[in-house]
Amino acid sequence: MTSGCAWDRVALQRPIAKRLKAAVESGKVSHAYLFVGQPGSGTLLMAQALACAVLCESGGCGACPTCARVWNWSHPDLVRLEPQGSAGYTVEQARELVHDVGLRPVAGAKKVYVIEDADRLGASAANALLKTIEEPPPSALLVLLARSYESVLPTVASRCQVVRFAPVPEPTAVALLVERTGASPDQARAALAAAGGVLARAEALLRSPMLLATRVLAFDILKRLPYMDGHDVLLAARDLLAAVRAPLEDVKAAQAAEIAERREYFGTDASVKPLEERHRRELTARERESVALLLGSMASWVRDALAVGAGREDLAANADEADAIEEVARVMSPAAAVRAVRAVEAARERVSYNVNPQVAIEAMLFDLQEVLKCPR
Repeated sequence: MTSGCAWDRVALQRPIAKRLKAAVESGKVSHAYLFVGQPGSGTLLMAQALACAVLCESGGCGACPTCARVWNWSHPDLVRLEPQGSAGYTVEQARELVHDVGLRPVAGAKKVYVIEDADRLGASAANALLKTIEEPPPSALLVLLARSYESVLPTVASRCQVVRFAPVPEPTAVALLVERTGASPDQARAALAAAGGVLARAEALLRSPMLLATRVLAFDILKRLPYMDGHDVLLAARDLLAAVRAPLEDVKAAQAAEIAERREYFGTDASVKPLEERHRRELTARERESVALLLGSMASWVRDALAVGAGREDLAANADEADAIEEVARVMSPAAAVRAVRAVEAARERVSYNVNPQVAIEAMLFDLQEVLKCPR
């Protein structure tokens, strides 16, 4: 594989990358794939690499504007979908996808749809999509992602080419993060813990000063939480969400410039409607990624306290927080630590069900405060 090409980014799943690369080069790409793997196995990153190879005129060179836009999720012919309903994908989402698949690509000959959490495609939404998944137009490629094959409806899974991803050992992922970012092994391990084992998310954290600053802020709030009053907790939640959203300002500025250019070129507001919708999806996806990193960082801090309290310091991921974690671990019972972990997991679940992130973070901080004030 050429150095710097799209497939180099998925080196931890090299056999799968080779198969997909060969399919692209031979023109034998399936109409629909189902990537199956646990968080950290690289399914989303592989979907991007495949999209890059399909949409780039050079097969995913990794250096052209097309590739850059794919990796930023800003390419007009790359659509990323996540469940919008509390119970999963809605029928409206499915119908919108069917309609969009029928439209011509904007920039090239193909459109790629990445459908995350395909195991949350319920019967009604799936039924609306079955014909499209089975026989999409030649210009469309669908890539569905799921944690397990068994969790996906058989009617959906049977219409896709299934690709199974093996878990990536933590030492291997840490070593690759060190190589790619120049971080220390301790920093890479902490980022990987915050990212829930997802390599691309961990790399994004290590490369972003703003996201790293959000991690520091989150840990500072955890340490001060027992001494805050209710107003302080609400302000802390506001500060965390503001920190999460700060990196999005540059994205919004670039989007505004793109819309202005489109409006000037076509001269009508109607011409920018599809672009505005794509921008909205992109901002939502990026915010969700940042919130996931925030909650992942806080979960890893609490889990470290649980591990240290159980005498398993070797399992702790946040070496830079060792003193504070040890202090908490000395007074926190295992039952209290488990309650704290559940508080963070509840926030994750609320966000995944489209609860307002501000509300989810506020509820989590109040729950964590109760545990930290009474840690027995």
